[in-house]
Amino acid sequence: MPVGARGALPEWLTAATEPPVDPGFLAGALADTGNGGKPGGITNVPVPGRRPRSVVAVGVGDATVPELRSYVSVAVRRGQTLAEHGARRLVLPLDTGVAPAGADEVRAAVETVLLAGYRFRETSGPHPVRLAEVTIVCADAGDHAVARAARAGQVTAESVAWARDLVNTPPDTADPGWLTEQAVERLRGPADVTVTVLGAAELVAGGFGGVLAVGGGAASPPRVVVATYRPATADAGHPVLVGKGVTFDTGGISIKPNAGMRDMKTDMAGAAAVLAVVDAAARLQLPVAVSAVVGLCENSVSGAAYRPADVVRHVGGRTTEVLNTDAEGRLVLADGLAHARLALGATVLVDVATLTGAMRTALGSRTAGLYASTDGLADALLTAAGHAGEPFWRMPLTDEHVGHLRSQLESAVADANNAPGNPGSTTAALFLQPFTGGLPWAHLDIAGPARSGSDDAELVRGGTGFAARTLLRWLEAGAPAELPGPVVLD
Repeated sequence: MPVGARGALPEWLTAATEPPVDPGFLAGALADTGNGGKPGGITNVPVPGRRPRSVVAVGVGDATVPELRSYVSVAVRRGQTLAEHGARRLVLPLDTGVAPAGADEVRAAVETVLLAGYRFRETSGPHPVRLAEVTIVCADAGDHAVARAARAGQVTAESVAWARDLVNTPPDTADPGWLTEQAVERLRGPADVTVTVLGAAELVAGGFGGVLAVGGGAASPPRVVVATYRPATADAGHPVLVGKGVTFDTGGISIKPNAGMRDMKTDMAGAAAVLAVVDAAARLQLPVAVSAVVGLCENSVSGAAYRPADVVRHVGGRTTEVLNTDAEGRLVLADGLAHARLALGATVLVDVATLTGAMRTALGSRTAGLYASTDGLADALLTAAGHAGEPFWRMPLTDEHVGHLRSQLESAVADANNAPGNPGSTTAALFLQPFTGGLPWAHLDIAGPARSGSDDAELVRGGTGFAARTLLRWLEAGAPAELPGPVVLD
């Protein structure tokens, strides 16, 4: 039951001739517990002798979309707790005292139901009993736009849940070979999708020096997976998403301390996100083409591991002097960006990576950094992120702000070095920019929000699948990369 600001109950309840629960009784219970409709506030009201047996009254505030997500997530989590005591079905009304729920609200609610209820477990004991069904109710459910929004929310959440599964799977399982198999198996189902796997011989022939160097010390050899969705209705545009797929990052010879290694199975979250975008775009049959390029490798320590002072030659010929083997993600992304431009005919590039601890320090654990070479692409992605509910903050990339930093990338023996120093997230972006060849390009550093330490709204503890929903919304809008032109008046 949504409870609005100042404890307002929805009109469909207060005006009903046979309400499912007495509004006066419910209002009294809310007053007794101090539930004034603040988002996240919750009152569980048992209703003896009838169904529903329990009303979960949850604050929805002014019923904005973020507040609606909070309402849905609190209700779902409480419903899952009640499932352990016999509840099997949660009925979730969306219409509030503010307005009936429309397409945006329904999509957000469906996504939140599935994502807030997501769990990943590998335990020896039985899993807790879960709800068998969640029924979302709204007055405009028969509207075709609302039905399409519900379908989009379901597909989106299922693809994000797949990305979460990939991130959460322990690294003794989720090595480059396993992740390749998962991508091939999942993406061979939807129509108009092709998946190409580049193994050792193809990587050598293609000049993937960054991927080969980073993955050279591991028992599971590196691979590059290219997944393309191209429907017959697509135009000539070809956005390519490049994801960092380091399945575990020890830091290599520049080894991390133990505490810094514990969550490094998350270092392939960018790859998981972009693969999920292709999966969802294909299942929704969007009228746009999109490819994902993921370099899958493990940064390990062995006699075959790459070293500080090595020089790596990337796809296209550009070279990098290795100063720190723990600055490995940019070496993998560089190959992916160059391959997307030179071999795939990309018209716009977006890379996604858990790239720098500096970004987490700057923006915290819930907000990702966004660098973009054009204002149009930045604005389009930020708009998509607002609809998706994923917070990004645009970082400066113009010469006025960062031109003086380019000298830090200089090397006496190569085109650039891979550890140019602080500000770490910005110099990492500057390292990547030459590999884009001047195409419209955005760099999404998701080092903070790729993993959550606690449950919050649709996020749950563990991998989040962050950035997948934003990029899918961007594709649904046509993958704009430039600002719209001026309006010409007759």
